[in-house]
Amino acid sequence: MSAPIHTTLKPGTPIRLALIGFGNAGRIFHAPLIASVPGLELACIVSSQPQAVAAAWPGVRCAPQAQQAFDDPAVDAVVVATDNASHHGLARAALLAGKHVVVDKPCTPTLAETEDLLALAARQQRLLTVFQNRRLDGDFLSLQALLADGTLGRVTHVLSHFDRWRPTVPGRWRDQPVAGAGLWLDLGAHLVDQAVQLFGVPDALCVDLAQQRDQARVNDWFHAQLRFDSRHPGLRVSLHAATLTAEPAPRFTVHGTGGSYIKWGLDPQEEVLKSGRRPRWADLQDWGQDLGESLRVTREPGPDGSQRVTRHVPLRPGNYPAWYANLRDALWGQADPMVDAQAVRGVMRLLALGERSARESRWVGTEAG
Repeated sequence: MSAPIHTTLKPGTPIRLALIGFGNAGRIFHAPLIASVPGLELACIVSSQPQAVAAAWPGVRCAPQAQQAFDDPAVDAVVVATDNASHHGLARAALLAGKHVVVDKPCTPTLAETEDLLALAARQQRLLTVFQNRRLDGDFLSLQALLADGTLGRVTHVLSHFDRWRPTVPGRWRDQPVAGAGLWLDLGAHLVDQAVQLFGVPDALCVDLAQQRDQARVNDWFHAQLRFDSRHPGLRVSLHAATLTAEPAPRFTVHGTGGSYIKWGLDPQEEVLKSGRRPRWADLQDWGQDLGESLRVTREPGPDGSQRVTRHVPLRPGNYPAWYANLRDALWGQADPMVDAQAVRGVMRLLALGERSARESRWVGTEAG
């Protein structure tokens, strides 16, 4: 899995991508982001909705079958944005056709399928990566910078919440009892990846999954606890997502020996993309601006021993287009991929261990495997 990526894509030459799937992931996220990045070309969309594709992306070829994109010698890379159960088969076929592959998170429903794809990508000397756009949320970038400057001291507890109010269970595949469904493999893939980016691989994790909505058929609530004692003594990280939260908790709450940091509200980029607005590479200064409240609280010496001091922390803008800009540079041989093979496997392994923890109702160590 450590074999080098082979690419004949010369820097500066357009990289032609085929997008497989035109549901929410493909339509809202991938297509607009691909089209926004200089050097990338949205060459083909595989969909059973040719009229919808033509209305949204006039001039982009619509193919009814993925194999047509795999067989096209002009296609350099394939983006798999279909239901999770189909990820393995589609990504495998694309790799065998000699294409580089982007898979929407999670990579596959199981660790074994992900490892199979990574081994095949290594043999084919092609890039297999996973779209982890939440690494480029503005509030996450802001938290990374805050932790890097050390103003919170030694971090002791992080609460990462992704709360939503969605009381009605929709009829989409993600809420049906099929492979790869449920909130843990959906939002859990984001929150686990963010935790690993901040603190490395945890020593152990304990995950609780639940079905809380009326008519729920898969998990729509999770709470995961992660221990990091070998890397960060005493550090505990809590990851939480829910669908019945009328009043969300702060997105991030971080406590340390030097103070606390609190951030309310989700990164706005998803909602902006859902509204139909598309990013423009030449005009990104207002893209991803987060107007949510963020505060840093410290205790400083005062007449009574200490006093609470609250400061507003400016938020960095989010930048989802940068994910695809990195993909371009990686395929041009000018950068390492943002999400490499180790990261792809690592997150999928933690998701699988989390499922095991929930089944067995216990802490599960991460040291083996």
